[in-house]
Amino acid sequence: MPAAAQLEPFIRDIRDFPRPGIVFKDITPLMADATALDGTVRALADVARDLRPDVVIAAEARGFLLGPALARELGAGFVLARKPGKLPYDTVRAEYLLEYGTDALELHCDAVASGARVLVHDDLLATGGTARALCELVEQLGGEVVGCAFVIELVFLGGRARLEPYPVHALLTYDEQ
Repeated sequence: MPAAAQLEPFIRDIRDFPRPGIVFKDITPLMADATALDGTVRALADVARDLRPDVVIAAEARGFLLGPALARELGAGFVLARKPGKLPYDTVRAEYLLEYGTDALELHCDAVASGARVLVHDDLLATGGTARALCELVEQLGGEVVGCAFVIELVFLGGRARLEPYPVHALLTYDEQ
């Protein structure tokens, strides 16, 4: 597994995005470097392999970037959760809180088989709202969340606590903004 020190140079801080006071953790330099990208996918797979997921679930949009590659590395399927109204088949829905309101994610009603072992993935764990909504969608369909895997965790925002009792793994952690 690449050490955090090997991946950290590929994370770019963008101040005051998407609004003043926020420091956005940009993973596009990591995505553009073949070695860093490969190392990230392999490292995520290494922390998740023993969880034996049948599928990886991720939310649009940034979760879609590494989710399918992670699923392939694990020999698992990939399930996508989208914003409301974007999926063409019957869906289930989970709403979650944002700092400034609410949002929702939807999943096809047959996307997760009953009893399926599911790994929740996103590039970043902040407050935990998106990942918690993914867990709720999985459980609505009778799946079992076996863990959550992130590239980055912003520890100071407390998202890990919202994901209890699920195991949470992050390759990089930031204790302050």
